[in-house]
Amino acid sequence: MTMRDTDRALVQAATAVARLRCRSENHTVAAAARTTDGRVFTGVNVYHFTGGPCAEVVAVGAAATQGVTELETIVAVGDRGRGVIPPCGRCRQVLRDYFPTVRVIVGPMDALRVVHVAELLPETYVWADQQVDGPTGPVPTPRPAD
Repeated sequence: MTMRDTDRALVQAATAVARLRCRSENHTVAAAARTTDGRVFTGVNVYHFTGGPCAEVVAVGAAATQGVTELETIVAVGDRGRGVIPPCGRCRQVLRDYFPTVRVIVGPMDALRVVHVAELLPETYVWADQQVDGPTGPVPTPRPAD
């Protein structure tokens, strides 16, 4: 997919957050996500030895606090000028499950490109498809025998 001006602006937003907020070993990656109506939400990773959340998941949470249910595009940028960073496997799965049509900006700064999250996670496990009662129904909790 072709990079749009709004995609370049999203990279700039993530880069600005990385420069401003990623100044310690606890925060090393920033992400910016754009909604279908053009709002931008940002986040930084929260490093912790127990496995804190990635910047993409924090940005998704920030959007969710404002009632966002659809994201159009997302990008992550590393601290210290590392440029655009592709989402890790866990983030790819989270993005695929929550926003199956989201566009992801990847690649080196001089050759950025936009791909659908499904392209980053081929032959993916789709959580909703594996639920016993379907994508929206509850999964029964096994009860111990009386």
